[in-house]
Amino acid sequence: MRRILSGKASENHANWAELQFPATNMSSPVGIPKQHKAAVYDKPGSVSTSVTLVDTPEPGFGQVLINLTHSGVCHSDFGVMTNSWRALPFPTQAGQVGGHEGVGVVVKLGPGCDGSEVKVGDRVGVKWVAAVCGTCLPCLSGSDGLCLNGKISGYYNPGTFQQYVLGPIDYVTPIPMSVPSEQAAPMLCAGVTVYAALKRSKAQPGDFVVISGAGGGLGHLATQIGSRGLGLRIIGVDHGSKADLVKENGAEAFVDITQFPKDDNGAAIAEHVKSLTGGHGAHAVIVCTASNIAYAQAIPMLRFNGSLVCVGIPEGDMVSIATACPGPLVFKQLSIEGSAVGNRRDAHEVLDFVARGIIKPHVRTEKLEKLTEVFEDMDRGQLNGRVVIDLS
Repeated sequence: MRRILSGKASENHANWAELQFPATNMSSPVGIPKQHKAAVYDKPGSVSTSVTLVDTPEPGFGQVLINLTHSGVCHSDFGVMTNSWRALPFPTQAGQVGGHEGVGVVVKLGPGCDGSEVKVGDRVGVKWVAAVCGTCLPCLSGSDGLCLNGKISGYYNPGTFQQYVLGPIDYVTPIPMSVPSEQAAPMLCAGVTVYAALKRSKAQPGDFVVISGAGGGLGHLATQIGSRGLGLRIIGVDHGSKADLVKENGAEAFVDITQFPKDDNGAAIAEHVKSLTGGHGAHAVIVCTASNIAYAQAIPMLRFNGSLVCVGIPEGDMVSIATACPGPLVFKQLSIEGSAVGNRRDAHEVLDFVARGIIKPHVRTEKLEKLTEVFEDMDRGQLNGRVVIDLS
């Protein structure tokens, strides 16, 4: 049964859905394959994936089956694949289907889904947190991304680098009709993550905010959301090759990290940032890159009452922030915050930014068979914006 829409919206929705998925499959399981393509981590601990066939699952109670058409590729996927995130409790298992920024069409409902707003034929998204319990203290506090019983897409739970995936009908994210699927995918992790981080920084319109890693998958969205959506004065920090992209995304100034030493704990680059902010420094620094050096550089960039928001997780051994000494933190009243991921409301709000044309993710699409090459480029720091896998 299709959702009933009026006028032109109904016509557009029907045309889009039938182009993306045959009409016979929208109202019944006829045509849903018994197996489908998926990319698995075949050699966890290294940069390697292989495309194989896996069984198409049946939706259980309260679940929907989604025919995925697109999935973003995130640096978090790299950390899971290579077993380089020491904070994870268990090593990634061989055969794990990765990915956590999936967009597709609901093709089948499981038992208990009657009466839901999500219907067969609707486009929905699957996020980093694939499912939550809804009853633990984080969930009840609006921090459902920290659910104590949650399931993570692509880590001990099937991810989105495949053509079909299950999702809880009450936790998948509806995709606005005007947002293309390849644009929606990065918003389900990268977008919602940096949006939550910017809000956690407590920066106000007109404040200076440094985005470290401003040309990357997370950083280019943080730059757009901060400058165009929240009225912040963004200073982008990244490799010089990404200067044009960062400026196009709304940064007021760009800082080329290659022009400053790496071994001075951020003293030189901090002085430069101060010169761009009237001599005081930034109100906040959002570190989107997985670099210990970036974290060491961040604290000296801050002005009094400033905040560092940690987003990117460096690979390898866990290293303390070199400049996080009690003295400067006390004398300048600085704060350090972690920001894991936003909640379901944040996901709706960032998609609305795209729907209204306020931000536009910078994406490049590739086929599933190119996934290993994408990760290799990511490892070399050669990606601008976000890569999205076309699964159609």
